[in-house]
Amino acid sequence: MLDHLSIQVADVASAAQFYDTALAPLGGRRILEFGDVVGYGVDRPVFWLGPVTTDGVAREAHIAFVAADRAAVTAFFEAAVGTGAEVLHEPRIWPEYHEHYFGAFVRDRDGNNVEAVCHLPG
Repeated sequence: MLDHLSIQVADVASAAQFYDTALAPLGGRRILEFGDVVGYGVDRPVFWLGPVTTDGVAREAHIAFVAADRAAVTAFFEAAVGTGAEVLHEPRIWPEYHEHYFGAFVRDRDGNNVEAVCHLPG
């Protein structure tokens, strides 16, 4: 249903460093940059970073990225934590969502809850 998503961040360059590292194990990469806006995706930009343009600070968002398999979820988690991301939930099965839901959650530099998830069996 979603075509793309954009979030506001306090420091685009810092946030981009985090997402460059965290999204690489999921096949995500920087695809487009113009000004202080960065677009990520696999074959086209679907996830965007931009500066805060409203009064106040950016609000927390929950963003879940698709992982091809459970190993990619774990690699995402390790890459994100390696950048200094706060651990919210280590990789594990979440049976309360469904029997094959395997996800890991971290908090990025702007306070967003960022997840990688695989819905396939083991």
